[in-house]
Amino acid sequence: MMGVLDASVVFFLPLGIDFVVIIMSARQAHLFWMYALLATTGSILGAAATFWMGRKVGEHGLTRLVKPSTLKRVQRRVTNSAAVPIAALGVIPPPFPFTAFVLTSGAGGLNPWTFLSTLAGVRLARFMIEGALAAHYGRGILTWMESRTFTIVVIIIGVLAVGGTIVSALAVYRSVKREKREAKPGRSTA
Repeated sequence: MMGVLDASVVFFLPLGIDFVVIIMSARQAHLFWMYALLATTGSILGAAATFWMGRKVGEHGLTRLVKPSTLKRVQRRVTNSAAVPIAALGVIPPPFPFTAFVLTSGAGGLNPWTFLSTLAGVRLARFMIEGALAAHYGRGILTWMESRTFTIVVIIIGVLAVGGTIVSALAVYRSVKREKREAKPGRSTA
């Protein structure tokens, strides 16, 4: 479930799924492969929903969901032939604007199967590597996670996640509300 939220438009969980894979793999090393597979599955489901949302809103609707400065950067990189390179960017951790790339890829008409299968491959590789390293170095990781420094980092990430989610949810809400106002009968959209 967290993987789905991690790749969605509304929820903002920087490295959230990565931490879950690492913690679970450190605690139960023999199941690291399963955690990586579950994280990948959830991430692809969330990315697919985001991709289809981008497809539905189209290029003009992206401005309602993505900041204009970010959108311009992303649109320069996304072209119809870029499904594999763009999906391969799924390996890069935050602050890379992953959701903006997925939305723009959908709106730009990239091949969904090529995009999502490549994304699945790179996400699986990312989570497998994280899980395998966590399984191997589990005791050290768990000891570090009990430290005060780690607690502070988690609190900061948690505050960022809550703040980012609120900002994203408000942006989507305002976009939907604006769209409904513009679509009322008798109103001119020109």
